[in-house]
Amino acid sequence: MTSILPPGLEGNLVEYAQGGVGDWLPFDQKRFYTNAFIIQDDKVLLGLKKRGFGINKYNGFGGKVEPGETLTEAAIRELQEEAGIDAPLEHAGSLLFITKGARWAFQIEIFSAHSYSGTPTESDEMRPEWFSYASPKSDADAIVPPIPYETMWDGDAHWLPLLIQGQKFVGRIDSVVQDDGEFAMTRHWFGTVVSNN
Repeated sequence: MTSILPPGLEGNLVEYAQGGVGDWLPFDQKRFYTNAFIIQDDKVLLGLKKRGFGINKYNGFGGKVEPGETLTEAAIRELQEEAGIDAPLEHAGSLLFITKGARWAFQIEIFSAHSYSGTPTESDEMRPEWFSYASPKSDADAIVPPIPYETMWDGDAHWLPLLIQGQKFVGRIDSVVQDDGEFAMTRHWFGTVVSNN
């Protein structure tokens, strides 16, 4: 199903999921970030954020793109700094996050790899942990816990399955900050990228 794309998104996209009400939130500029995920043997490596923005949430490994860095260089650096591993990362998707009252938006470029070198190691910022995205086939398989969507960002349940399936995607999430400091999604749109081949 095709639809009118939300402001800030572009490309040959097919709507995958959308929801919420109201107008899309305005923004003046974007700040670029990366987020990297390792997908291997029916598992995905996530990190529990130990400090700063997103504390106590599971996510991929990433952060700000530094001046002079390419997106890929930033993703590789952040994965090394936060999880102690190297991986042949490939671009997998793009997410645009806007929060009511903010003057700029987070433009997050998502990367993934199916192999890595090194040993996932806890850093001062993230604690790496494997999670299963497959249904357990036996009691032994159940040792790896399922993806903890309840302790992840709103919207992750929409796009993370696309990432795991290898489907390129684009999304936008508008949110407000609640009284408790938590972010609440007010409107969202996710689409899959249509190949021109």
